[in-house]
Amino acid sequence: TGNQYAYYHEEDETTFHLVDTARVQKPPHQRGRFRSNMRNNRSARGRNQRGGLNSGMTTLGGKNVKARDPRRGMGKKFGSRGVPPKIRESSVAVRSDWTSIEEMDFPRLTKLSLPNIKEGEDIITCGTLEYYDKTYDRINVKNEKPLQKIDRIVHTVTTTDDPVIRRLSKTVGNVFATDAILATIMCSTRSNYSWDIVIEKFGDKIFMDKRDNTEFDLLTVNETSVEPPTDDDSSPNSPRNLAIEATFINHNFSQQVLKTGDKEPKYKFQEANPFITEDEDVEVASVGYRYKKWNLGSDIVLVARCEHDGVLQSPNGEPQFLSIKALNEWDSKLANGVEWRQKLDTQRGAVLANELRNNACKLAKWTVQAVLAGSDQLKLGYVSRSNPRDPSRHVILGTQQFKPHEFATQINLSMDNAWGVLRCIIDIVMKQKDGKYLIMKDPNKPMIRLYDIPDNTFDSEDSDDGEGDDGEAFQPVYTYGNNKRI
Repeated sequence: TGNQYAYYHEEDETTFHLVDTARVQKPPHQRGRFRSNMRNNRSARGRNQRGGLNSGMTTLGGKNVKARDPRRGMGKKFGSRGVPPKIRESSVAVRSDWTSIEEMDFPRLTKLSLPNIKEGEDIITCGTLEYYDKTYDRINVKNEKPLQKIDRIVHTVTTTDDPVIRRLSKTVGNVFATDAILATIMCSTRSNYSWDIVIEKFGDKIFMDKRDNTEFDLLTVNETSVEPPTDDDSSPNSPRNLAIEATFINHNFSQQVLKTGDKEPKYKFQEANPFITEDEDVEVASVGYRYKKWNLGSDIVLVARCEHDGVLQSPNGEPQFLSIKALNEWDSKLANGVEWRQKLDTQRGAVLANELRNNACKLAKWTVQAVLAGSDQLKLGYVSRSNPRDPSRHVILGTQQFKPHEFATQINLSMDNAWGVLRCIIDIVMKQKDGKYLIMKDPNKPMIRLYDIPDNTFDSEDSDDGEGDDGEAFQPVYTYGNNKRI
């Protein structure tokens, strides 16, 4: 199977084409004359797109030039579509002492495939899950429910700070990550925004981490839309503020739809939540952790922490594990979207199709995480602002559920390709010398870049607090910010 996932980096320039979009200054005799009026002329526009009669026109000088639509330039006047795309910032500033090792462009990554990867095998399960409240399945637009603010701690611990992965790394596996990190890599070809992941190689072991104090765990909003949000940071509709809002909604929704309370039954895994300390007197979110391993071939054994958000009692008495996520509507007019309150009850397929266009990357990552965890259902909630201008109050308008593998097929997500992309990156890093590396999605091009970075890059000032045990499988230990209050 060695050649099925091999990534070949060709030294050619065929993948990218530079197109000069600057308007050429034409001679006076070519300006505006003999221009066919294409306003509201659909058939002409259709022929134009197919290279038909109006795809070009001959001027008095005998030169062939493209016909210009009289509406061209109006967007610039009114500051809409005519505005050039905003240059996005990189998730991390590339430093002068970093060495570029590899550039992996999306057109080639999408051709990779690593088939026949079996379901992951459980190693350890931890945590406690609450049961899903089925009354939320009956919510609709006419019977909406306010979204509550639930004060619970969510632990977003990176790979090398996870005590269970520390323990397992001594005896099991040689590639270690979390489901969120894996999903980011495996769905990378759907991403438009920049992101980065730190990789450390020690001998034949690889550890994948998120950086400290980054926005890695924030959920993007309309990332894959034709017109993604571009407002500045002072606006509630800026990309970052929308991401914070979406993350807030997602955390609260995933906890609100569960049956809470001391008298309610709970599903307990074999070990307790590994991130709760004895002196931590706070309420922790309902999360079940599965530490699983996958054989990726060629002596690559992946170990990852995966998560469930809730559990459901099936008719035969067996527990069904859930991944619970929330899609959110902010302002359908600004987002050029479908108004949920008009369409959700009668045309839910149209609403979901619109979300798949605007949030293809986010939905793919949720699906991959559900597949990796082995969730029986992916439960999606539709949450909207109570008022489009108020990002602080929200209502639940409906829910929908899918089987993760079936939903992956529906959204054209190939797990064979996802595994192929991951294996490609693992193979490239395995060939490098021991050290620290960083993979980053280019903020403005469809490609991933791999850098060799100095070993002390991103180290926290208190990373040498001495808490690590002697003989740990990796050094140094990162002290990342792990808790998120919702």
